[in-house]
Amino acid sequence: QVQLEESGGGLVQAGGSLRLSCAASGRTFNNRSMGWFRQAPGKEREFVAAISRSGGTKYYADSVKGRFTISRDNAKNTVYLQMNRLKPEDTAVYYCAAGRTTVPAVNVNLVDYWGQGTQVTVSS
Repeated sequence: QVQLEESGGGLVQAGGSLRLSCAASGRTFNNRSMGWFRQAPGKEREFVAAISRSGGTKYYADSVKGRFTISRDNAKNTVYLQMNRLKPEDTAVYYCAAGRTTVPAVNVNLVDYWGQGTQVTVSS
């Protein structure tokens, strides 16, 4: 069992930055790929970024590539999402996701556990 708790969301102007954190409980964090997804009102939940168990391999959606950076600290059981040059279209609830051991969490069907979500609002 893995429990995930996101923090760091908020309201920011376009062009600004936010850093999301996801604290995980449970002994299997280090053995799981981790990811971030987001869901805007009226839209499906979509992939944002994912990171391998060691942190050595990272995956990004085309819409955030070059602006967002995913990282993890296995000693702290925490995964981060640094979001720079934010745009109004980045507005959504952002969810932390715990995936499987060797398969990257790049799809909702590859996620075993979800956090409650944190709201990110980017004003124009």
